[in-house]
Amino acid sequence: MKKLNLDEFLRKLEKVTALEEIHGLTLGLRDHYKIDHVVYHWVSADGDQYGFGTYPPKWVQHYVDKEYLRIDPVVIGCFQGAHPVNWKRLDWRSKAARQFQVDAIAHGIGNQGYSIPLRGPNGQFAVFSVSHTCSDDVWEAFTAEHQRDLVLIAYFLNQKALELEKNRVPEATRPLSPREVDALTFLAMGYGRAQVADMLSISEHTLRAYIESARFKLGASNTIHAVAKALADGHIIVGGAARDSVGGWPGRDTHSGH
Repeated sequence: MKKLNLDEFLRKLEKVTALEEIHGLTLGLRDHYKIDHVVYHWVSADGDQYGFGTYPPKWVQHYVDKEYLRIDPVVIGCFQGAHPVNWKRLDWRSKAARQFQVDAIAHGIGNQGYSIPLRGPNGQFAVFSVSHTCSDDVWEAFTAEHQRDLVLIAYFLNQKALELEKNRVPEATRPLSPREVDALTFLAMGYGRAQVADMLSISEHTLRAYIESARFKLGASNTIHAVAKALADGHIIVGGAARDSVGGWPGRDTHSGH
């Protein structure tokens, strides 16, 4: 496979003035690499999903309707880490995750994937993914050969998305500690304080201290307000796709190239 001319790609990306133009570039990447899909997926903390790529619109709408953002091991795994991941190395043990995988493959997403987590200012979080249908050995060879190019492409795509969508980046807030993030995340998922304390193996008194500390950092008036601000500012993510949200989603429009 011919090595991608990154200079040419970056020159074209630099001239882009609208997301629709980036979509055309993702089609070109897909065709160059001879893979099934290339997708950039910006996940806002409130569940709004935004991006561009080659996923079939039918799958994209199905993903939103099923609220798969809540259980997608790719999104969860990338949010929890900082390094590129092979999808086979993510946690697919739960019944929900396995069913999601079967559903995705049935919609033509591919049985192999490679995703790069991206983080920008003030809690911005996105994922750049490529996927294909092939054997494990073929995919390992592909990612080993092209991972450096893919990381660069992901970085510059994210920079362009931030440039075009400045209003989507929230105002800065003080960073929360890992324990504060855990506490607010479980509360946002609907668990009671006693359950959260048990899951974190701490006392309710200690949990209260974490919550109060997070509340102070976020400038929140109470716990509910703290959870809402943590979601809005990108400190925590629990899913909940916004079906009627303004903006695109990878492949959601009719220009999927399929």
